[in-house]
Amino acid sequence: MKGLILSGGKGTRLRPLTFSTAKQLIPVANKPVLFYGLEAMRDAGMTDVGIVVGDTAKEIEAAVGDGSRWGLTVTYIHQNQPLGLAHAVAVSREFLGDSEFVMYLGDNLIRSGIGGLVEEFKRERPNAIILLTQVPNPGEFGVAELDGDRVLRLEEKPKQPKSNFALVGVYLFDLSVHHAIAGLRPSFRGELEITDAIQGLIDRGMDVRSHKVSGWWKDTGTVEAVLDANRVILHDLVPSVSANATLDGCRIDATVSVGSSTLKNVIAAGPAIIGDDCKLTDVTIGANTAIGDGCSLENCEIANSILMKNSTLLGPLPTIRDSLIGSGVCVRGKSTDARLVLGDSSQIDI
Repeated sequence: MKGLILSGGKGTRLRPLTFSTAKQLIPVANKPVLFYGLEAMRDAGMTDVGIVVGDTAKEIEAAVGDGSRWGLTVTYIHQNQPLGLAHAVAVSREFLGDSEFVMYLGDNLIRSGIGGLVEEFKRERPNAIILLTQVPNPGEFGVAELDGDRVLRLEEKPKQPKSNFALVGVYLFDLSVHHAIAGLRPSFRGELEITDAIQGLIDRGMDVRSHKVSGWWKDTGTVEAVLDANRVILHDLVPSVSANATLDGCRIDATVSVGSSTLKNVIAAGPAIIGDDCKLTDVTIGANTAIGDGCSLENCEIANSILMKNSTLLGPLPTIRDSLIGSGVCVRGKSTDARLVLGDSSQIDI
């Protein structure tokens, strides 16, 4: 079985960050979102993975390389325009050949992984399995109408949803999906919809089944979703303090991970993570905060936020909360309160 990770798209809901950063490379708990998908593929026993890339291909390729760090062989597949999920499968046809495969959206996070899903597919041999989760707002997703575990019908963002089970962004297919895609026409959005392809399988009497997510699932397509995913993953993180860390006058909660960094007069509540090569002086770190490698913080407080690598917070500053701050950002000055969503290489004086 092969893996296919979709890492194209423009990430418009995460602008301005995605003007300069691929949305799949935004870090959650100091690790790019895409890396969680690669780990899920590896842990499910896959070794041959294709990554569909678009405008941010160079960034993705530089970050992932040949995949050897995960024990994977990675092939890059270029999609000139983001014309739908089914289109991404179509342009991957040569890579996929006649293999069964897992399609995984590169900005998704699934706590339970996909190992159980892959084993179910190999054991039961359906034509397709789709991963579902219950959501309070099904009209914003692709929605499945079910009979037990069998899928009767799929609708993309229906005005009157037949259920509250939404497609998560993980799909398993056999060869038959390629024939279904070949007969598709673009939807009203101008895209080849994977939901239409799956409905085509159902209409031809093929065996399409569902699998419910166990544990949490996050689509990291918005600032709020990225911060929520960061919170959830930090709560699962095994804390540690590097032997190369220097701590002077600090109070560090037992649920905080500290890399090879220098901390002076730092109060840190967990869960939180501080990367390598950071310098923190007179800083308070609140829960659910990730500080990337190479960051410098002085005389400030930050909570429930992500600060990406090589950024600087130089106070006195207002308390920074609920913020997603890009790489190479400099924030300095003083005020009373702030919420920030800043792209790479930004500079702001308060």
